[in-house]
Formats: sequence, structure tokens, C-alpha cells
Amino acid sequence: MSLLRAITTVGGYTLLSRVAGFVRDILIARALGAGAVADAFFVAFRFPNLFRSLFAEGAFSAAFVPLFAGQLESEGREAAWRFAREAYTVLALLLLGFVALMEIVMPWAMIALAPGFVGVPGKLDLAVELSRIAFPYLLFISLSSLQSGVLNSLGHFAAPAAAPILLNLTLITALLGFDTLAPTPGHALAWAVSAAGVLQFLWLAVHCHRAGLTVTLTRPRLSPLVRRLGRRVVPVVFGSSLYQVNLLIGTILASMVSDGAVSYLYYADRVTQLPLGVIGIAVGTALLPLLSRQLKAGDLPAARWSQNRALEIALLLTVPAAAALITLATPITTTLFERGAFTPEDTRATAAAMIAFGAGLPAFVLVKVLTPAFYAREDTATPVRIAAVAMVVNVVLNLALMGPLGHIGIALGTTVSSWLNAVALAVVLHRRALFSPDGRLLGRLPRLLGATALMAGALVGALFLLDPLLDHGDLARIPALAGLIALGLVVYGGAAWLLGATSVADLKGALRRPRAPTPPEAGTP
Repeated sequence: MSLLRAITTVGGYTLLSRVAGFVRDILIARALGAGAVADAFFVAFRFPNLFRSLFAEGAFSAAFVPLFAGQLESEGREAAWRFAREAYTVLALLLLGFVALMEIVMPWAMIALAPGFVGVPGKLDLAVELSRIAFPYLLFISLSSLQSGVLNSLGHFAAPAAAPILLNLTLITALLGFDTLAPTPGHALAWAVSAAGVLQFLWLAVHCHRAGLTVTLTRPRLSPLVRRLGRRVVPVVFGSSLYQVNLLIGTILASMVSDGAVSYLYYADRVTQLPLGVIGIAVGTALLPLLSRQLKAGDLPAARWSQNRALEIALLLTVPAAAALITLATPITTTLFERGAFTPEDTRATAAAMIAFGAGLPAFVLVKVLTPAFYAREDTATPVRIAAVAMVVNVVLNLALMGPLGHIGIALGTTVSSWLNAVALAVVLHRRALFSPDGRLLGRLPRLLGATALMAGALVGALFLLDPLLDHGDLARIPALAGLIALGLVVYGGAAWLLGATSVADLKGALRRPRAPTPPEAGTP
């Protein structure tokens, strides 16, 4: 499968999942608002969800895919199948023990995760109860990540990309059909989280079987490859998941700021996750197995070409998305969330956090696109060192800014530290001669920035004209927001084409090349 087709497949299903996620969050906002029950559920959901991000979208896949792809390339399918089963067995046993331990120590874990809940009567107890219900999700989603790695390495991207849709559909079903059967809607959602993990696991197990591999438990064996995998997983957990770890730190600090701060950051992050998932995760997911195979085959020119084209498409889509997110933060929040228990004050607070996260969106995506260049070479130490520095910066900035700026300062700290992470990754790759931006990438960057500026200007003008409609309910808000988004797409697409930032035929051809062509002359766009 070509890189473009893989990115399109992953991005398309991720977009569907994010849209379903927005419907889910609209229903959650209507049922819970931004009060104590909402804070308790979001903390309970974020705890296993953090590990989902580390395993399903980060560390385990980043460590497993290069080794599995290497076995496929050099030893054949039987050796790769054997390695997958060995890794599956060890992972399952470790996760069973970890989940059981966390169920026991959950009260202390919640105190560490949300210390601000301690002084609020009943809030900590509710968070502990919901977390215990939802935490088994970690077991099933982590095992699903191994199945996703197998399928991605075989070029089957659709099933893993579609799996998260099951989570959102299950939560929506819980709110629409079973919320009255539970003590609170938060309880119904927590049970739905664990049920969704089981459904995703079964979905991917069926597709692995169709691809020729039935992943089953075997006798536990720490083979050389499994030990090699273990040595790489721990550092990659930290290095590939800085964004989620930053959000965890933000959750801890936000619980100390004010009632509702955790929810404001959650809702703002959910909107930011749409372009991050569709672009960053899609490109990173498609790029890692491709780079791993190209490097294992010794085709360095093809690997460099793939990295440049992946960056090109990521920037082409991410920069305007960030500008639109910043410009349209208030109408987006109003349209998606302002109903039921979600007040205009909640809208203003959430939109402010969204603007801060929007400024970091290109950095969040660049981290996802640049880290495969390290992981495909089985280098996990360098991203860890870079992430460690960025983590320190994040904590220092959060502590410094949460006083004067509240929850907005926490979002800004996450943004600045992620930019530091992205720039450092690019600099190290360039200095080691592992990656160098080609003339085409460098020539098109200022052109897409110009197209983005034109789009932002058009949106500001249109927003001024349509602003009155945003205060008149969903019948006016939804068409107004849809019109603003359509205007942004048309202006940016037209400007990008006129300025030479891209062309559809050229981009398709570049992304489908299996090997690098003759490099263009320096400075050629």
C-alpha cells in the first residue's frame, strides 16, 4: 500500500472516530456539564486513556512494529508470527498483574492524579469508584495495540484505524440507552469504557485471524526478541507520548486551580485531537512500518524521500488547521458544547484553552511525524532525552503560569514544551544526517504559510459578519459554523494552489513513489 493511501485510510477512519467522539462529548456535556461528576469521570477516563495513548498510539507500537517488520523482511512470516505470540503472552501476563494492582491502590493513585479532589466532599470517592470500573479497559486496549501493530506491518491499516470508533459508539449508547440504569451517567460511561475495550479486542482478533495470524497465549518465554522489545518499550513510553503525559500533569495541576478547570482542558483537548488524530497519528502510523521496511532493506534514499513527503503533507494540513482552531475557538465551543449544563462562562473558559492548544497543534503533529525516524532505527534513547528536557520545561511553565492565567497557563505550558520537543527532534535528526529537508519541502513552506494567512484573514472578516448568528441556538449556530469551515477550506485550497504550495497530482505522485527519485536541485520547490 502506498504512503498516501495508508495515510488516507488511517486519517479517514480517524476522522469518523473523532466525529463520533464529538457526538459523544456533546452528549456528555449535556448530561454532566462541567461540575464535580464531570471532573470525576474525566479523571477516571483519562487514567486508563493515558495508557491507551502510550500503548495503542505510542510506545508499544513504536517498539514492536520495527522488530516485527524486521522479522517479516528477513526471516519470513513464521518467525514473525512466533515473535508476535511470544510478545502477546508476556504482555498479557504483565497487564493482568498491573490492572489487579491498580484496582487495589486506586484510592492512592487518585490522590496523586487529582489532589485537588481531596477537599471536596464525595468527589475523590466518586473518582476512585469510576476509575475502578473503567481501568480494565487498559488490559484489552493494550493487547489490541499488538494486534494493530501486526496488521499495520502487513499493510492492513483499515481495521486498526476503525477500532476506536467502537469506543465512541459504546459511550454514546450508554448515554442514550443505559444512563438511567446506573447511579449516575458517570457510572454508565465508566462501564461503557471497559465494554468498549472488549469489543475493540475482539474486532482486531477477527481481522488478525483473516490476515493469517491467530494471536493466542503460549508458554511464557523471554526470547531474545521479546527481551529486546522490553528494553525498548519503557523508554519509548516516555519519548513517544510526551503530549499525553503533559496532559496528565495538566490534569493534576488543573484540579488545584478551580472547579471545572479539568473539564475545560478536557473539552479543549478533544477538539484539538481531531486534527492531531487525522493528520499526526495517521501520518506517523503509516510512516513507521514503511520506514522500518525501507531501512531494513538498506534503501536510505527511499527512507529520506518518505520522511520528506510525510512532513510535507503534515505541514500542509496542520498549519491551516491550527490557524482555523485559533480563529474559530469560540464558535466551535459554542456550537459543540453550549447546551444543557454547559454555560456561556464554560464556553469562554474552554475556548481560551483551545486557543492555547491550537498554537501547539503543529508541534504536536511534528512530534508524531518525526519520532518514527528514530524508532525505525531502533533508537529510543534520543527521544527519551529530548522528552525529559521538555517535560521539565512543561512542569516549570505550568507551575509559573497557572497562578496568573489559571487553566490557560497549563495549556500554554503544554504547547511550549511540545514545540521544544519537536524542534529538538528535527535538529538532532539533521545533525546526524538522518534527515534533511529537501528543496521541495523548503520551497513550499513559505507558500503554505502565505495561504494560511489569507485563510485566517478571510475567517476573521466572516466571523465579524456572522457573529450575531452564533447567539441564536443550534438552528443558526450549526449552519454558521459550517459556512465558516467551508469558507476556510475554499480560501486555503485556492490560495495554496495559486501560490504553488501544492498540487493534487504532484502530491499523489510524490506520496506513491516506492523509491526515491533523482533529488531535485537545491532550492527547487
